Amino acid sequence: MSLTFAMLREQNVARCEETRHELGVWTLTDWATALAGEVGEACNVIKKMRRSELPGPQHINGDPFVLYAQLQDEIGDVLTYLDLLSAAAGFSLESAVARKFNKVSERIGSARTLPVPETVTS
Repeated sequence: MSLTFAMLREQNVARCEETRHELGVWTLTDWATALAGEVGEACNVIKKMRRSELPGPQHINGDPFVLYAQLQDEIGDVLTYLDLLSAAAGFSLESAVARKFNKVSERIGSARTLPVPETVTS
């Protein structure tokens, strides 16, 4: 079985509300700030990955395989918080991604598009 955005949304919001707080307790600013923190953590891992490629003492930042696993974890955190942000805003990741993908395709002259869901989910 493949993971879908809908599956993530269902489990993500339920876990948040079971273990932390109701989704609406945090403002969009709160969710965006949490998301930015996770993006920063992913970028920090990428910085360490790049340093490990360079000659000199900066290679002490870690094993590339460990860093790759850390990056995977951080990207997972980013998507999790992005889903919670979009849930708090009242729309699905599917609709946000498809709408923007299609706008860019039109702007750059590509025939590639995604189906846009008609429902708004939270």
